[in-house]
Amino acid sequence: MRYWWVNQNQTFAHEIAGGYLWSPRRKADGSRNPFYEFMREVSPGDLILSFSDTFIPAVGVAKSYCYECPKPIEFGKAGAYWEQVGWKVDVYYRTLNHKIRPSEHMERLRPTLPEKYSPLQANGNGNQGVYLAEISSTFMAALAALIGQEVTLLMSGNFVAEPQIDYHKMQAVGLIEWEEYLQQRLRADTQLEETEKEAIVISRRGQGKFKQNVSQLESKCRITKVDRPEHLRASHIKPWRDSSNQERLDGENGFLLTPSIDHLFDRGFISFEDNGKLLVSPVAYEPALQRMGVPTDEVLNVGSFTIEQKRNLDFHRNFVFLEARR
Repeated sequence: MRYWWVNQNQTFAHEIAGGYLWSPRRKADGSRNPFYEFMREVSPGDLILSFSDTFIPAVGVAKSYCYECPKPIEFGKAGAYWEQVGWKVDVYYRTLNHKIRPSEHMERLRPTLPEKYSPLQANGNGNQGVYLAEISSTFMAALAALIGQEVTLLMSGNFVAEPQIDYHKMQAVGLIEWEEYLQQRLRADTQLEETEKEAIVISRRGQGKFKQNVSQLESKCRITKVDRPEHLRASHIKPWRDSSNQERLDGENGFLLTPSIDHLFDRGFISFEDNGKLLVSPVAYEPALQRMGVPTDEVLNVGSFTIEQKRNLDFHRNFVFLEARR
């Protein structure tokens, strides 16, 4: 279990009510923001403290890994300059009965503040520009001692509200809903022929014309080496949800993968370097990966890629792969 602090002044009511965290993927100028990148490190079961209006009013438990999702409509004018597609993590929140104002306890808390990426200033005010930041177990313990049993029970793994949750099986429901929305928009597009629409829709499932195009370049799963077409799915490198209609059918935007490997690749648990080296996300659950056919105790090279495949892999590593970035 890791501990996180989220500053939610603008979006507190929406995120608490909706059960999620959401941030842009990049700054307005396109550069990386470490406090947005931290979203990609959150794992199911991690504990999240919510800070809003100088108080800690709620605590949450992450229910999913990070995934791409459009900016929530309910945000309205909040963050008007934020990009329209960002990172989302599903969270189970509990409103605290005993809310504390950190600024009133800084003599106790100040020595435990992180030296880098601290969500609080030395006077107890929130740090401007910080959305999500990891906090140490020492800082968390000091806060928990002030808040009381509502947090200490969660730190011990006693998640009374939903005791049967298996976090590693949680699905990013919002991601599926988004793709369904994009598919509906595609079907309503009057500029496309019906046959082209159907080919693009089917490509989302890794079948049809897209699979035929990928099969001209790929003959087997890059990881499991399964080569029977009926057991393989054409997996988009740059995800279907992020691709243009042309890219959705482009054979160089795909690999032939078994369904389990396709799932891992699409959700960012694995990726590839340009030289063919398999990348395994640090947030992935290794025993599950091994059961699905992904070696985690050896260096695996899956072969060479075309120039276009490398270009699409660059997008995958930057916007899909759940890589811890420091």
